[in-house]
Amino acid sequence: MFQAVSLAIIAVLTVIDRLTKYAAVATVKVDGPKEFLFGLFNFTYVENTGAAFSLFSDKTDSLSILTVLFLAVMLFLLLKKTFSSKFLNASLLLVIAGGLGNLIDRLCYGYVIDFIEPLFVDFAVFNFADCCITVGAFMIIAYEIYEIISERKKKAGTDDSTD
Repeated sequence: MFQAVSLAIIAVLTVIDRLTKYAAVATVKVDGPKEFLFGLFNFTYVENTGAAFSLFSDKTDSLSILTVLFLAVMLFLLLKKTFSSKFLNASLLLVIAGGLGNLIDRLCYGYVIDFIEPLFVDFAVFNFADCCITVGAFMIIAYEIYEIISERKKKAGTDDSTD
């Protein structure tokens, strides 16, 4: 049951990513940038041949291979129930879905479709899949920090009781 629900969530998030990119191509690519959310963001169509912040531009083949390997490892770990934490599993779902969404772009088009441009700060144009990856990665980092702090507290508690 866990595996089916996990795969369904990944599928739903990937479909949302595909639909938002389709909408960006159908409207923003044709009509040009559009402001939204009270002028805080623009819908701006960008074809990104690299990774985050256009790093490794024009290395689509290498990025695709690395993404496939990374996704395979994460899916294996997730579906084998390697982690007992629901929080960590949710984090992995987000990262996997985002990675899959961007991988589909790379394989189909040779670039990733980005379309969300923050206007309130100088930042890269990104997409829904990037949001999933970023939120998932931050959740993993937060989980690991929590675990480190918990372990130190446990260790400090056992050290104090032996005195």
